[in-house]
Amino acid sequence: MEIGKKIRFLRQQNNLTQEELGDRCELSKGFISQLENDMTSPSITTLTYILEALGTTLADFFAEEEEEKVIYGTEDYAVKVDEELKSETTWLISNAQKNEMEPILITVEPGGKTYPDNPHEGEEIGYVIEGKITVVIGNKRYTASKGESFYIKPDRPHYLENNGKRTARAIWISSPPSF
Repeated sequence: MEIGKKIRFLRQQNNLTQEELGDRCELSKGFISQLENDMTSPSITTLTYILEALGTTLADFFAEEEEEKVIYGTEDYAVKVDEELKSETTWLISNAQKNEMEPILITVEPGGKTYPDNPHEGEEIGYVIEGKITVVIGNKRYTASKGESFYIKPDRPHYLENNGKRTARAIWISSPPSF
């Protein structure tokens, strides 16, 4: 870890000059400059004073930031095939249950359907990327074709089915996660 570089970043983030930070910690501008350029190392006590002046703690300063995952590929996907219902569910984001949204890719073979989802909190949207699907909400049925989207208030049992002759695929997003 580059302590000096991180202190400089925090100082600048707090809109402080080296002199202002030094004054707050009873240190010289020269010492702060040497510290930021990794020409000297502070004692634990001095570092604690500096970090307090910068609004942080030793624990937070030395905590390693976890690399945020942004791109997900096929190696990250979880897939559940339901041969009886002739459908496949692909979770596109690993561990999406901890997020506010959960995107899945639904593939439904002709004559197939997804497992019925019981009423729950939240909202769901979907986008048909291939074929034609029937969105079943309670006793009502709605047809969505390629390029169309659907929105569900999941206050009644709901599922997707494929009454067509071709495989249908849709992106389906639930917020909060429920799949």
